[in-house]
Amino acid sequence: MIVITAPTSTIGRQVVQNLLAAGAPVRVVARDPAKLAPAVADRVEVIRGSHADPAVVAEAFAGADAVFWLVPADPHAPSVDAAYSGFAAAGIAAFTAQRVGRVVGVSALGRGTPVAAQAGYVTATLAMDDLIAASGVPYRALANPSFMDNTLRQVGAIKAQGVFYGPSRPDLPAPLVATRDIAAAGTRLLLDDTWTGFGEVPLLGPEDLTYDELAAIISDVLGKPVRYQQTTPEANLELALAQGATPAMAQARVDMAVAKNNGLDHGITRTPEASTPTTFRDWCTEILKPALDA
Repeated sequence: MIVITAPTSTIGRQVVQNLLAAGAPVRVVARDPAKLAPAVADRVEVIRGSHADPAVVAEAFAGADAVFWLVPADPHAPSVDAAYSGFAAAGIAAFTAQRVGRVVGVSALGRGTPVAAQAGYVTATLAMDDLIAASGVPYRALANPSFMDNTLRQVGAIKAQGVFYGPSRPDLPAPLVATRDIAAAGTRLLLDDTWTGFGEVPLLGPEDLTYDELAAIISDVLGKPVRYQQTTPEANLELALAQGATPAMAQARVDMAVAKNNGLDHGITRTPEASTPTTFRDWCTEILKPALDA
């Protein structure tokens, strides 16, 4: 039995689909099972509730050969440590108590870089990874840079203004990964029962690109000019607060962006094994353009 947390999230949903296509038995932990697609809900065992709840994870992880672990975003958390290690505490205890075979988690690049200790969300994610690894459960942390799919949040601005915004330096080459490639890597590890111990699995996309280069690719795919505009840390903090984040979580988001501009995602040497297949041009053609045309 393979257990998927956050099965209606962008990554979790794709992992569920991959596992069902492979014929694997799947159990999901869902706060709102009604959000599961009917074709999925009819083929999986559903445990209702949050995977921060000790009773829920005790039931969900019983007899689990593998667990896919994904902490949902919580901008309302009192602190970034509460949002990650605090949320994960019950699950980590259940990994041991229920003798889970192995765990695959969504994590981040940055370990070992000089800025990792002041990287907001990433710092907290790596601390959570350490707690999971210390439990003794075999664990693979999918170490990701920023997601190509985050660009979908800017469909409105691209349509109306021909601009997309962000905190990243426009001239800094950086890795970028598609969520479908994260899901594919996670699926492979969940189905593979031969690995043990703790390890990070970097997923760097096929190439490093600047945000100006991303804008040029978007322009070419859409057939209209689109440019990138960097925003200031002050503006990013104000935006996060306006969107309802607590001051601690808003600052953590800003700290992560500053750390990325200072080399957070550049601590791993690119190898063929760490290079995922989906190019940004592929992603724009297959995902972004249809979203804009809809």
